[in-house]
Amino acid sequence: MSRKISHSLINGRTGAGTAGQGLKVEWDSTEDGELHWMDVDESSLEYTPAWYGGRGVFGGGYSSGTNYNTLDYITIASTGNALDFGDLTSTKYGTGACSNSTRGLWAGTQAPATDIDYITFSTLGNAIDFGDLSQARYYISGCSDGTTGLWGGGHTGSLSNVIDYVTIATTGNATDFGDLTVSRFDLAACSDSTRGVWAGGYTGSHNDTIDYITIATAGNAIDFGNLLAPRLAIRGTSDTTRGIFSGGSNADTGAKENVIQYITIATTGDATDFGDLTQTRNQPGICSDGTKGVFGGGRVSVGVNTIDYVTIQTLGNALDFGDLTVSRRILAAASGD
Repeated sequence: MSRKISHSLINGRTGAGTAGQGLKVEWDSTEDGELHWMDVDESSLEYTPAWYGGRGVFGGGYSSGTNYNTLDYITIASTGNALDFGDLTSTKYGTGACSNSTRGLWAGTQAPATDIDYITFSTLGNAIDFGDLSQARYYISGCSDGTTGLWGGGHTGSLSNVIDYVTIATTGNATDFGDLTVSRFDLAACSDSTRGVWAGGYTGSHNDTIDYITIATAGNAIDFGNLLAPRLAIRGTSDTTRGIFSGGSNADTGAKENVIQYITIATTGDATDFGDLTQTRNQPGICSDGTKGVFGGGRVSVGVNTIDYVTIQTLGNALDFGDLTVSRRILAAASGD
């Protein structure tokens, strides 16, 4: 009999399983009922935090004059309509979300405000207060390495370049991390286990900047490259190596976009075309299980309930996944187990 352990690796072992693959263990033939790693020195094992998981949760949003506190969820591996998860602590839009494999956090909201809420992915229910951002703002975007959660940019009444961070496993207030290269709001973010990346947004005009930080080292962001074109209201997610950015508004026409573009997070450079969403829209919520990227909601002329998805390592157009429980835009999404 064998089992798989997700989000794990073996130091220095070629071909060791990583998050999504897992590592095989089997029952010991002489010690019945005990699990042992096969052909591995257990002292060499190390847990690798993950910033994604199998359950995607979409939180908050706005549509047609209504603010929402709705949390709804999907199982990312299986297409279908979203189900009710619970509620945020208040109605919110313009939040940014991040996660580890256990907790999802939503930060910032209209007004602007400093709120940070959190949920435990495995337990349906309402969000709980986590702490506060260092600066009240909304239209921010979040990312994580599975340990540290970060939020960058936003609107305070004026443009912000602030990057805040928290330790996701420990409730409390955020601390200043550094600054983005450009003050902006309504931008995208993604990450791998080392870097956090922010892209696009609004600086007084649509922007194509991509910048990044090394999550383990507080400090200011550095230039990464550029989007295919300046985009406002764009959103992002990632697997372990590739970041994708989708939707947004065109700088020249103001029209909503269906373009998906991608970067390799470990390698600086400009974004490349990936494919198209199933419909043109901006301000969706996006999350990933490490294989699929899922896009929920957004704005066409009003908020929509569309969910579509891509396989992040395979270029091509998005496919229909299902529907959110409520049509809305300016929402945020995170995933965990």
